[in-house]
Amino acid sequence: MTVKLLLANGLRKAAQRIDHRNPQRVGEPRDCPICGYHGAFEPFGVIPRPDAMCPNCNALERHRQFKLMLDRVDLPRPGSSLLHFAPEAAITRLVRPLCDKYVTADLMRDDVDLNLDIEAIDLPDRSFDCVICSHVLEHVNDIAALKELHRILKPGGIALLMVPIVEGWETSYEDSTVTDERDRLLHFGQRDHVRRYGRDFRDRVRQAGFELSEFVVGGADSVKYSIIPGIRIFIAGKPAEKHAI
Repeated sequence: MTVKLLLANGLRKAAQRIDHRNPQRVGEPRDCPICGYHGAFEPFGVIPRPDAMCPNCNALERHRQFKLMLDRVDLPRPGSSLLHFAPEAAITRLVRPLCDKYVTADLMRDDVDLNLDIEAIDLPDRSFDCVICSHVLEHVNDIAALKELHRILKPGGIALLMVPIVEGWETSYEDSTVTDERDRLLHFGQRDHVRRYGRDFRDRVRQAGFELSEFVVGGADSVKYSIIPGIRIFIAGKPAEKHAI
């Protein structure tokens, strides 16, 4: 094969990766299940992840995975009350229409319904049917937070949990002496993270009293929708009460 032909083939393949809605955007075309966009995605992150963000609706990998879960799993259940910690707009748009009562919460933000500390939630026991907690637990005392989430859920309620996790590690990595933001970025991947989770995240959830299942997409979906292979949504259920016969 001649050099001229090799160059021609290379240019042809590159042209196939150009998003013709935006000629400056180059990448393999992906699908966004949230907004229906088809085309190249954009990088995103402290260390930019390729094909991470939909350029049309700004949805990230975990948001697209959440949409696929909603399409395939009956959660939240019809008529549910739902508390959403540190709400992300992409997920809010998806779940608000599905709930009878949708409440947002955060400790510091002023664009939420309630200012709540997830480690000591100022709500009565059994307040909600469902809780969403996406990429929050790696910032806080997760043992306290998980106990509080369990407390405020009604029996039979569900907590939908998402965290960054290193499946190759048996135990999570945390070090209370690492407090400087630059050191936390180095050790934990973000300036305000206090740990990197290993597989024992599941044990922490169960120790708070939850039963646990997981939602993960397969290889074809991870390619089509540009979802990081293997990332999970943890579905933590508070056991229903048993009634005496």
